[in-house]
Amino acid sequence: MGFPLLVVGKSGSGKSTSMRNFKSNEVGIFNVAGKPLPFRGSFEMLANTADVDTIMTVLKRNTVNCYVIDDSQYLMAFKLIDKWQEQGYNKYTEIARDFKKLIDTVVNCTSPDTIVYFLHHVEQLDDGSIKAKTCGKMIDNWLTLEGLFSTVIMCVATENKHMFITQSDGTNTCKSPIGMLENPMDNDLKAVDTAIREYYGLAKLGSPVKKNGRAVTTADKLPG
Repeated sequence: MGFPLLVVGKSGSGKSTSMRNFKSNEVGIFNVAGKPLPFRGSFEMLANTADVDTIMTVLKRNTVNCYVIDDSQYLMAFKLIDKWQEQGYNKYTEIARDFKKLIDTVVNCTSPDTIVYFLHHVEQLDDGSIKAKTCGKMIDNWLTLEGLFSTVIMCVATENKHMFITQSDGTNTCKSPIGMLENPMDNDLKAVDTAIREYYGLAKLGSPVKKNGRAVTTADKLPG
């Protein structure tokens, strides 16, 4: 059973930058919007795609034990744009269903030592509270996004520093198990990954992935 984790934040708050301390062979990145990373370094993109089925196919092959989907809210937004001519509510139901299927794939089809980070934009509600961004109330009626994750952390930027908030102050939907993560902490996703693995006793980052009693090898990767 894999571990999905939601990382929310405004544009420019440091979500993508939080990947900076990973080594290129430690993490598989899905670049949904096809944008360059905001730091120096060479990272192989597993897929530059907003197609949920493609991402699920790669995750099922599970060749590494850490993945990042950057930015996951565009999986919803781009599909809604593609379906702009369709009338009725079915397209919103389909978008919510596909996102739920993606999370289910992480939980049910990856190894117990695999962590998948969903980097996701936020929106501010009329009462001033902050939540993960979707494509409107139609989807919110079907899906409480944060409820599908046991851990939700938020990137925030101050005048001099970027950091993660790991517990809610009542105005956001942050949450994490007691004692797992400091609050606040530096926006270092690799440090978060290390803390989770220590807390739950998971295999170290970069360890060979084992599924169904055997190690996953390069032969399991998608063909070029």
